[in-house]
Amino acid sequence: MEIECLTVSQINAYINRKLKFDNNLKNVYVKGEISNFKTYPSGHSYFTLKDEKSQIPAVMFKGRKHSLKFQPENGMKVIIKGKIEVYERDGKYQLYASTMTEDGIGNLHVAFEQLKKKLKAEGLFDDAHKKEIPEYPGKIGVVTAQTGAAIRDIITTIEKRYPYCEVMVFSTLVQGEQAAPQIVRQIEHAQQFDIDTLIVGRGGGSIEDLWPFNEEAVARAIYNCKIPVISAVGHEVDFTISDFVADARAPTPTGAAVMAVPDVNDIKFKIVQLRNRLNKNINDKIMQKRTKLNHVSEKQIFKNPESIYEIKSMTLDNLVTKLEFSSKNIIAENRNKLIELKNKNIMKNPDEILRKKKEPYLRNVDKLTVLNPLLTLKRGYTLTKVEGKVVSSAKDVKSGDKLDVEFDDGTVNTRVI
Repeated sequence: MEIECLTVSQINAYINRKLKFDNNLKNVYVKGEISNFKTYPSGHSYFTLKDEKSQIPAVMFKGRKHSLKFQPENGMKVIIKGKIEVYERDGKYQLYASTMTEDGIGNLHVAFEQLKKKLKAEGLFDDAHKKEIPEYPGKIGVVTAQTGAAIRDIITTIEKRYPYCEVMVFSTLVQGEQAAPQIVRQIEHAQQFDIDTLIVGRGGGSIEDLWPFNEEAVARAIYNCKIPVISAVGHEVDFTISDFVADARAPTPTGAAVMAVPDVNDIKFKIVQLRNRLNKNINDKIMQKRTKLNHVSEKQIFKNPESIYEIKSMTLDNLVTKLEFSSKNIIAENRNKLIELKNKNIMKNPDEILRKKKEPYLRNVDKLTVLNPLLTLKRGYTLTKVEGKVVSSAKDVKSGDKLDVEFDDGTVNTRVI
């Protein structure tokens, strides 16, 4: 009798069909700890799900991962929804995951903590990047749902506190999958207007409702916004990624309006205080100047101003008297000198004085003429010099000296032998 044999492939296919038609394995929830997690270039992720006693291989294909709100990591405890089938090529059964949540914490919370850690490491939460909120804005933009309590509270609060400010509403969805892209677009759109402060937020809700404000795209749009941004999401106990990256965080939308504008009554009160302080300072200055004026006016010089020029007038009179006296003395002295000169002979007979001075002068001229060496040369005598010096004795020259012999009509150069 011939025995019918099955191939390995037939066995694996048979087992796989059995598993596929088992309703208990078509839609299962399995919890365990992730290990050996690895994502391939194809985008598919392979890992092992284990507990204290056993383990099962698992795979999550790229098309299923769009629902993930967090990044799976080794050691993470998760709950996986999926199916059990056989991978016929290897003859192994494995878990095919369709969804994955964090066991005990929830995938949204995990995603929140992971994104928070990532953006903080990049410096998006640093105070150095935060802009000052203008104290007296002229125009405020609000990115939120056009209907709802949040926008009503913001507008009402601003109109009550600071009616001089204009409010521009940039309507957007604030929950659901399409909310985050719309919020990003409206933040970018708001920057095309002359807005002083931008409020981004919504009213309270569950973590799922508030989730668009935990999206990375929204966080980066707020960070890159050129307008100072106030985040106003949910209630005071609610925190979102937008709160950390914004320039300021308000506990509620109403709190954001309070933070964005001053209270006009406070401004009026401050103006009154400043006016009173100004008036007091002015009055104090006036009193100081009046006191100084009174002190100065009590001085004798202001009571009797004539005394100023009386003293100067007396001084001037004394100077004039001295000047007149000195002038008279100088005139008298010069007059006496003039009289003395008139009384002298030079004034009476100047020709006689000139004659007496001329006779001695002529005698001295005759003497000089007799002593003139040039006249001696005219009589045939010569004048001998050595190097410009007159030679008066033969002892004054020696052999080899050059002599300059000067005659009346010229000079002869010679040398001593």
